[in-house]
Amino acid sequence: MEKYSEKRRSFGEYDRRDSSRPDGYEPGYGRRDREFGRSSRGERTERGERAGRGERYDRRKRNDEFSGTDTGEQEQKENFLFGMRPVIEALSAGKKIDKVYFRKGMEGDLFKELLDLVTENNVPFQFVPVEKLNKFTSSNHQGVVAVIPKVDYVEFGEILPRVLSRKQNPVFLLLDGITDVRNFGAIVRTAECCGVSAVLVPSKGAAAINADAIKTSAGALLRVDTCKVPTLKKAIAELKEAGVRIVAATEKSEVPVYSEDFSGPLAIVMGSESKGISEGVLELCDVQVRIPMMGSIGSLNVSVATGVILFEVVRQRVMSSEAK
Repeated sequence: MEKYSEKRRSFGEYDRRDSSRPDGYEPGYGRRDREFGRSSRGERTERGERAGRGERYDRRKRNDEFSGTDTGEQEQKENFLFGMRPVIEALSAGKKIDKVYFRKGMEGDLFKELLDLVTENNVPFQFVPVEKLNKFTSSNHQGVVAVIPKVDYVEFGEILPRVLSRKQNPVFLLLDGITDVRNFGAIVRTAECCGVSAVLVPSKGAAAINADAIKTSAGALLRVDTCKVPTLKKAIAELKEAGVRIVAATEKSEVPVYSEDFSGPLAIVMGSESKGISEGVLELCDVQVRIPMMGSIGSLNVSVATGVILFEVVRQRVMSSEAK
């Protein structure tokens, strides 16, 4: 009759005798396999398959909770803004902030600048242990978390006539299939630096405005109007009717971006890195341009590509104004 060490069985390390081991046991299927319902021969049982799925589900759930990607936290994070620079930008833009939490013991010039802004705007604030800030987000909060109202999209039907009445040659940015929130945030940051009047995204298949996107944008999402439209096709039709020229950035074009004239009202269309601009949207564009590439990779991150296009628009307009 086989003898078992109760101590080893409690840890599920070995199940059978093995004379080759000093302790007389060999690796069996142990605790992990019993959780997945293996038989004594190492075969999965029907019950084990169900247990295995349950175990994997529980593990995924725990991982999601740790990484902050579950739906509940995503919804919660939309009401928070973290990082010193994004909060400074929000206050400078006159955005409403309900309360600011600071990590105890914070110092530095940037912190003093933020604290002065918080005080000037009569925003309630509190110094708390870092553990409390970590409960708000698993991302790098830099010791600052602000409670903000949910950032709302702007109606395109309202923003279009307003922009055209205020700016002679506005620039709109249309994002087709950009789903990564960090790419989205980085793009809007560049758009704000280049004076883009509004960013348009489709109602389906677009990155959300959440805390991660706002932080990556350095607060630009709180300054630039973002419109969610039913379809980009419909938005393009309205822009064309208003006299806005539609320019698509695509590697399929033979026209280098540096040879195109970017004067007048413009709308720049950028597509995802994997699929590019959808065919239906591409067909509606007035002009297609590409970024010349010298290396062997042949593609850029979409936020970098957006920067190249937008700053060429800025370059041409600055040169034109200086020539006058």
